[in-house]
Amino acid sequence: MDSRRDFLQKLSFGIGATAISGLPAYAGASCASPKADKQLRVAIMGLGSYGTRVAEAMKDCKMATLVGAVSGTPSKLETWKQKYNIPEKNTYNYENVSKIKDNPDIDLVYVVTPNSLHHKHVLQIAAAGKHVLCEKPVADNAKQTREMIAACEKAGVKFYIGYRMHFEPHTRELIRMREAGEFGKIMHVNNYMGFKSGDPNQWRLKKALAGGGAMMDVGIYALNGARYATGEEPIWVTAQESKTDPVKFKEVDETIMFQLGFPSGVIASCGTTYNFNNYERLYVVGEKGFAELSPAFSYGPIKGHTHLGPMNQPVVTHQTLQMDGIADIILNNKPDPNVSGAEGLKDMIVVDAVYESIRKNGAKIMLTGK
Repeated sequence: MDSRRDFLQKLSFGIGATAISGLPAYAGASCASPKADKQLRVAIMGLGSYGTRVAEAMKDCKMATLVGAVSGTPSKLETWKQKYNIPEKNTYNYENVSKIKDNPDIDLVYVVTPNSLHHKHVLQIAAAGKHVLCEKPVADNAKQTREMIAACEKAGVKFYIGYRMHFEPHTRELIRMREAGEFGKIMHVNNYMGFKSGDPNQWRLKKALAGGGAMMDVGIYALNGARYATGEEPIWVTAQESKTDPVKFKEVDETIMFQLGFPSGVIASCGTTYNFNNYERLYVVGEKGFAELSPAFSYGPIKGHTHLGPMNQPVVTHQTLQMDGIADIILNNKPDPNVSGAEGLKDMIVVDAVYESIRKNGAKIMLTGK
């Protein structure tokens, strides 16, 4: 298995978005509805496997439309122009992308380049005066994230993170149940996400491009999930790393277990790995009930059950809902479901603490004031 994208793609059934009843308005229009009068015009920056997945999903969007592309590979730009009917004037490379500021036909750029390039590219797009959607993890660390947020605020543009799970129906139902008190007082959370990494030459195993290993790539799902399962922000972190292949994972982390302590006393036990498959779950238990999602974070189909029985939420294409949701937020000035740059910063503060704890042999890192 060559990469996380390949792993997640094999889990996906490729089912298109279906009518979503019961979701908040920002979750986007249903597939059965006609195209909206207002459209958010989107360019994708980074035309790899995930950029392609987003482009394909956007064919079913009602409020977001793909109009542009940015890539350092001329052949990819040619392919995208033909496949997605993108005009030449809406295509850019990494050297001339600043010229996008002169293009009134592009509203937002979705940055899906390798993790460690996010900081540079978001700053470029913000300076060009375009709204930015950045794939997670938002950056290499909290310091970079703060700089990105400040740049977008200075430019007067919106800044969002590609937390697609916040638009996914099972996840939204779990959050609704927690907010409604249906679990009672939350007592414990157990989340994990990982897969077996294949190609030793892939960019995700190179720190200069990936920023980190499993923790940055997929551990952030378990972390973000712990935060929305409890509705709290962690106040301390402990973490431990194990590495069975120090050659392959010389530059990045292989397997990390981490614990998050919350103000209520809840402890979330979380894990992430690049070393084995069949490792994906979100479990939250309270005094009155529980919810379990497994699969919980991959492209789907997400499955779940609670103390009330099976969760029968619609099966959707996550990226379709996400892009329509972002369009709804921007075009109709809707509140966002925790996908802002500030939300990304909250995760990166914890990720920084995870790595700090590992460097300090599992020491408890307090988050208050960070």
